[in-house]
Amino acid sequence: MNEVTSGDFCMVVYREDDAWEAEVLPVAVTDNLDAIIHALRQQPGIGGAVGLAAVGDDFFVIIRVIGAHVSVFLSDLTASVDWPLARQVLEYLDIPVPYDEDLDQVLPAGDLSILADLGVDEMELCALSGDLDLFPDEVLASLARRVGFGQPFERALDAVVGQ
Repeated sequence: MNEVTSGDFCMVVYREDDAWEAEVLPVAVTDNLDAIIHALRQQPGIGGAVGLAAVGDDFFVIIRVIGAHVSVFLSDLTASVDWPLARQVLEYLDIPVPYDEDLDQVLPAGDLSILADLGVDEMELCALSGDLDLFPDEVLASLARRVGFGQPFERALDAVVGQ
């Protein structure tokens, strides 16, 4: 990933002083799950940090770090055939990469309740993940609004794409 656009990004979101903050992570971090987790551990939020990564129009990843606990969600496990970040998520989750003949539908993987305590239940997350009319950045923007960090998310994304 050489250029960050509104469709390719990774950001960290955390609460500080009862307000949500969002920062875009450097491009060098965005395609490496271990680097993203390391960056999330560096954030000051006492409630942990949420990482949101979108890759083009293909998939998104949500990573949540609270203390030593790491939760990971991948919107479509079939993306692992073509994308290193998606493959790294499956390896982290100890899920085999699917064969080409298994690629006929969008299947999420990982912790479906990753945002449940923030107001997004498993059914809603799965429904948004499977909505083929939405791009990954649009799904993440929708989730950000639902959880309550829509404005910080949009500001961080606007700073990246120079709008």
